[in-house]
Amino acid sequence: MTRIGIDLGGTKIEGIALSEAGEELFRHRISTPQGDYEATLQSIVQLVNKIESTMAEQGSVGICTPGAISPVSGLLRNSNSVCLNGKSILTDLQRCLQRDIRIANDANCFALSEAIDGAGKNARVVFGVIIGTGTGAGIVVDCKVLVGANAIAGEWGHNPLPWPEANELPGAACYCGKSGCIETWLSGPGLARDHALVNNTGSDADSLDAKALDKKAQRGDKAAIDTYIRYEDRMARSLAHVINILDPDVIVLGGGMGNIKRLYKNVPNLWGNYVFSDTVNTKLLAPAYGDSSGVRGAAWLWNN
Repeated sequence: MTRIGIDLGGTKIEGIALSEAGEELFRHRISTPQGDYEATLQSIVQLVNKIESTMAEQGSVGICTPGAISPVSGLLRNSNSVCLNGKSILTDLQRCLQRDIRIANDANCFALSEAIDGAGKNARVVFGVIIGTGTGAGIVVDCKVLVGANAIAGEWGHNPLPWPEANELPGAACYCGKSGCIETWLSGPGLARDHALVNNTGSDADSLDAKALDKKAQRGDKAAIDTYIRYEDRMARSLAHVINILDPDVIVLGGGMGNIKRLYKNVPNLWGNYVFSDTVNTKLLAPAYGDSSGVRGAAWLWNN
């Protein structure tokens, strides 16, 4: 049977069809209706119908969503597409498509894609991290997503920065209501905020861009290099905390910060200072599928 994956994003909805072996058979993208829940449902249905019409068969359907479904209410929560929050999206889509479907958040889909046939292929435990405007993560064990009793497995970004230094306390306020969360330090905006505060650059747009900072560092700019040195130590501490608890075989780094090549060498060189072991065999790897991991992971939900 063809596996259909749908990635529901804030500006686009992408659909993919995979063979049983994971070969991409078809891909199509449409715009997301803005602020209209019912129109969003119908757009997903139309996209699934288009894929099945093209493939000339009905497939399994997995959906990658922003936010996650509450195990208490069955309603979507924490979505940056706010029209989806508080909606019974799983039940509603199953009614519209007249079949069972599977839904997981974007971090879980990312981790699943990379665990099945991506950078973490053949690894037993994969921790998939997405770091961009925020931080999220998913855990996959034996090619199955670990959801957890409270449906929050992998919510790594809303723990405090481990082993904080005096000048890192109490940390910036986080939207979750706490201060000093890992997300406030490791997200793209967190990196930019740290650089701006240390260097008194205010609202200098160039300094507030992680990619631009990386280019400056490559050119030998001392302030940019120092910013990344601080960032890498904070990432090493944060991932060491994960290794101490989960002990994954592979950590896959996605999102915008996953494009910063220096992290793949420098962070593993540091995290041994914090891991409770005399050796660290965990690998930090770039994703094989990048931005396509969400939609591929959605298709692979029927592997679970």
